Amino acid sequence: MAFHISPAAPLPSHVHSSPSSPHFFQVSSPCSRRRSVFPCHPISLPFLSPPHPHVPPKASVQAPTTPQTSPLPSPDSSSLDDGDTRSRLPPPNPNLPFKNSIWVNPNSPRASRLRQRSSDSRYARLARLAASLDSSDPTEPAVSGVLASLGDAPPEQDAVIILNSMENSQNAVLVLRWFQSRIKLEKEVILYNVTLKVLRKCKDWNGLEALWEEMLEKGIKPDNVTFSTAISCARLCNLPAKAVEWFEKMPEFGCHPDDITYSAMIDAYGRSGNVEMALGLYDRARNEKWRLDPVTFATVIRVYSVSGNFDGALNVYEEMKALGVKPNVVIYNTLLDTMGRAGRPWQVKTIYREMSSRGLVPNRATYSALLRAYSKARYAEDALGVYKQMKERGMELNVILYNMLLSMCADIGSVDEAVEIFRKMKEMPDGCRPDIWSYSSLITAYCCSGKVSEAEGLLDDMLEAGFQPNIFVLTSLIQCYGKAQMTDSVVKSLHKLLELGIRPDDRFCGCLLNVATQTPAEELGKIIGCIERANHQLGSLVKMLVAEGTDNETVRREAEELFKCISSEVKKAYCNCLIDLCVNHDQLERACVLLDLAIRLEIYRDLQSRSPTQWSLHVRSLSLGAALTALHVWMNDLATSLQNGEELPPLLGIHTGHGKHKYSEKGLASGLESHLREINAPFHEAPDKVGWFLTTKVAAQSWLASRSSSDAVAA
Repeated sequence: MAFHISPAAPLPSHVHSSPSSPHFFQVSSPCSRRRSVFPCHPISLPFLSPPHPHVPPKASVQAPTTPQTSPLPSPDSSSLDDGDTRSRLPPPNPNLPFKNSIWVNPNSPRASRLRQRSSDSRYARLARLAASLDSSDPTEPAVSGVLASLGDAPPEQDAVIILNSMENSQNAVLVLRWFQSRIKLEKEVILYNVTLKVLRKCKDWNGLEALWEEMLEKGIKPDNVTFSTAISCARLCNLPAKAVEWFEKMPEFGCHPDDITYSAMIDAYGRSGNVEMALGLYDRARNEKWRLDPVTFATVIRVYSVSGNFDGALNVYEEMKALGVKPNVVIYNTLLDTMGRAGRPWQVKTIYREMSSRGLVPNRATYSALLRAYSKARYAEDALGVYKQMKERGMELNVILYNMLLSMCADIGSVDEAVEIFRKMKEMPDGCRPDIWSYSSLITAYCCSGKVSEAEGLLDDMLEAGFQPNIFVLTSLIQCYGKAQMTDSVVKSLHKLLELGIRPDDRFCGCLLNVATQTPAEELGKIIGCIERANHQLGSLVKMLVAEGTDNETVRREAEELFKCISSEVKKAYCNCLIDLCVNHDQLERACVLLDLAIRLEIYRDLQSRSPTQWSLHVRSLSLGAALTALHVWMNDLATSLQNGEELPPLLGIHTGHGKHKYSEKGLASGLESHLREINAPFHEAPDKVGWFLTTKVAAQSWLASRSSSDAVAA
């Protein structure tokens, strides 16, 4: 069997262009012309002209489409010696593909020498040289020693291949210097571009900027490849602002971004916080049908998420699928995180099921997003299930994820689970061991479950571990002591907080106010003293509420001034506690004054509603004392409506909600039901509407008519 050697078309001189056909000789077997017992083995021989510097030579290529315009150089006779004959290559003739070639026995020494001079062999030799340069010392003598085998005037294409194959950015710059000193370059920007790509591989942004400054000093004009390389390097280095900076200076160098660069800039603008520009480019991408990669879609989804437009994020996901872009793990992780931020755990479940159905394997980021979403939504079973899967797969949680789990367990009262998670944390390496927030969450879980001794024991452990209690720990302890009616311990905790130089905040004062609602009358003075030390204005108001003879108008004025000074997040909690104090001390009129003020200031909203078929009272967000006060006011309103000749609707209802207090078996519904029985009101729990107490028009009219006075409600 023999091989057929035919010449290929010449390579275009500009290394950035893509040649229509590779520039090397193809050796093909003429098996179609004669039968042979030997197999056919194609070989490439690019030794007469180097391959495209940016594209590694391929193992097999297609037949050339353009004929060679000059005769093939004649190798010396020894290079073609097959052991029996000597011959010379005839002039090429594209019309006679088998006559302008020679036949080479594949088992002869000549075929072996041709293989050694093939593109594969040459590329492999240069790649090995690049590997040697990567591992050499970062000094000019060391680099020069490795490159000495190339001679004094190596081809420019060899320089491109070597630099393009390197992985060491520091040595790549030295290699660039060596080639610049020995080669007269046609377009020096090409060597700079391949060196910049090595810097990008190594995420060496400082080196890239230094090389850029050198280019400008030498008057070398950058091209589109220069800018696209720098922009992609900035993205890899997580420097979106730098990507934006480079993108915006392209026009001053006469460069115009292509679709790929524009797509990358959607990501860069999004991550740099320029939402308007990112979404503007995304709209343009949709209109002009740019090719967008999954990373860009992930960024747009994230941009919508950060701006709070969670439905917009889902729309981007649907558009991506409509364009035929397959979601990858990064997309799904971004979506899971977005829906977690939105507080939509049901959509998190749907997205995760879709991801699993596509056969994508969840990674640590996936499980972290699930854990954050479920913990935030207090989906305890799902969150603990994800935690178990992560442990089974050998994925270690960081301290932040552990603390999220502990916080969730504390909020839902899962003390046993919190204790087990905390124990696991203590067995972890230093980076995952419990921190101040871990101790705080577990102490909160103990406190809210009434486990005083366990909370105090953990506080001692925290002090031994070198952590001082923060305001959250002390707030939880005070709440715990208040429920246990350990008034002296409450006073000591406040003293400890002030001793540590911690300033009581609105939540801490709210906790003291809540403790006051649970404290017996004989101990109440101590708690009021604590409130005064924490917030003098609040303490003064509490004194007025429980004192005899205080004018109701003064109470209204002082309460309104207080609500102007506290944060909106705690106003409802403060109002609930203040009304509870009034009810506990038989000050119903003051409770009604505070309720009226809260409605006027929109602290309480939509407590009453009326429709043609039902009038309702909504107390599900109120404390028991505030709910009883609202019920008293509503009953009076109903009586007034009857006196004015208004017709009651067929149904009247009280909506309490159906949940329990998160640390108590007793919810608002049971407390209100007990009170309705006491005043003999005809409201009964609806069997088909959970959390509702209903009565009919006839029963309500009869009961209201029999009421002797509104004092029965206060009792």
